[in-house]
Amino acid sequence: MIKVNSIDSCLHSLTISDIPGLIALSDSVGWDYDETEIHTILSIGTVFGHKDASGTLLSSAAIIPYDDNLASIGMVIVHPSSQGKGYGRQLMKACMASVSTDTTIMLIATPEGEPLYKTLGFQTVDRIRKFIAERYEPEAPPQHEAHDGLKIAPMEWDDFSSVVELDKAALGSSRSHFLKTRMRQASTCLVAKNRSGKIIGYGFAVQGPVNLIAGPIVAENAVMAEHLLYKLTQHHTGRVRIDVPDEQAAFHAYLEQNGFTQASYPPVMVANATSLPRRDGTYWAIGAQIYG
Repeated sequence: MIKVNSIDSCLHSLTISDIPGLIALSDSVGWDYDETEIHTILSIGTVFGHKDASGTLLSSAAIIPYDDNLASIGMVIVHPSSQGKGYGRQLMKACMASVSTDTTIMLIATPEGEPLYKTLGFQTVDRIRKFIAERYEPEAPPQHEAHDGLKIAPMEWDDFSSVVELDKAALGSSRSHFLKTRMRQASTCLVAKNRSGKIIGYGFAVQGPVNLIAGPIVAENAVMAEHLLYKLTQHHTGRVRIDVPDEQAAFHAYLEQNGFTQASYPPVMVANATSLPRRDGTYWAIGAQIYG
């Protein structure tokens, strides 16, 4: 049991032993966090939550700090029976207090959470398009002349440092710990190499309890992103989810032409800054909304 500033003493810093409670809490609001995903979150970030006198988990929020004064907040959940008691504000204040005031904090907001985040100083700087396909079975994308010689291959640990650098340019911050943990979790990890063998893109796919999550995907352009997505999902026959930054209009069109439907359009919000870190335009799919 901890106190953060004046926060009520029933606010806890959660551990692996709380995973069953976090899964139940996620289920209570119709979300689909599973044990593997929560293990990843706990291993790279801090999760706070309220418990009642019997130890039942009533709320949660996670903050994941990256390497260059950037952090992401997610998994902000209050059980329906405990909403309206100020738990969300207490959770957010705990997360924000856990990093320095010069750290840019980002989150992808739900409609329910957006008004609270605004009162805490968050402002909208971008949006994400969430796409779902019940089945994604396109033909292989045509080879583009600009990518003659492009090779997509399984990611090896020797590729890791190159992947970290590509991701840093795409996101605007290095997040090596996240990538290493996510690489172990992923069902498929791929790299794109040019004719000379240089790594110029990468992609992960993670199997969740409902969807195969495609992302992160980092690529030089939409054609390469299409090839990575095709290879990541090539042998999958179920639902696929992919969350795409708003700026990638060419990729949105490709997805809609190949069986994906846009399910939501949530805002990306930041605090302690007026914009996201500078990005180079190569970020085509995020890993999940909690990771930014």
